[in-house]
Amino acid sequence: MGKSIFILIGCLAIAGFIVFGAWISLKNQIIAMEENVNGQWAQIENQLKRRNDLIPNFVSTVKGYAAHEMKAIETITAAREKLAGGNLSQADRMKAEGEVGAAISRLLVISESNPELKANQNFRALADELAGTENRIAVARKDYNDAVRTFNTKIKQWPGNTLHYEQKPYFEVPETEKAAPKVEF
Repeated sequence: MGKSIFILIGCLAIAGFIVFGAWISLKNQIIAMEENVNGQWAQIENQLKRRNDLIPNFVSTVKGYAAHEMKAIETITAAREKLAGGNLSQADRMKAEGEVGAAISRLLVISESNPELKANQNFRALADELAGTENRIAVARKDYNDAVRTFNTKIKQWPGNTLHYEQKPYFEVPETEKAAPKVEF
């Protein structure tokens, strides 16, 4: 009888260590996933910073050739200034970046219809840089959303849902960017 109690206590202790180890492992996995989400968001911000650094040069080049498209230029400048204002929430920053992206798309479409501007080497180089940056932003958004999906799935499933982590927001395409830009002269 005494020997079986020690065996039972030993089995319970081993089971307790296994459960505790699994809990620690789960918590560490979720922390690693959360850091991945934060790292992916930092990559988006890195590309957005690159785009925002290119915008003043691009706008200056376009201004000289497309004075009749001041509305698009003013929109992109205003959106960029909103971002430069600083303390925006992640959701507000996503929205503002969507506005900048939509304005850049419109400006690129406008520039395609202006042969003088299209032939300008400075403009072409800046347009290529912006187009490349927009592609990098798209890839960074996809990577971020993949990391968010993995994280959100893990914290919604049992036993991850017992740890009370908050879901991360997806980087969604604003309604203004879903439609093709319209250019009218």
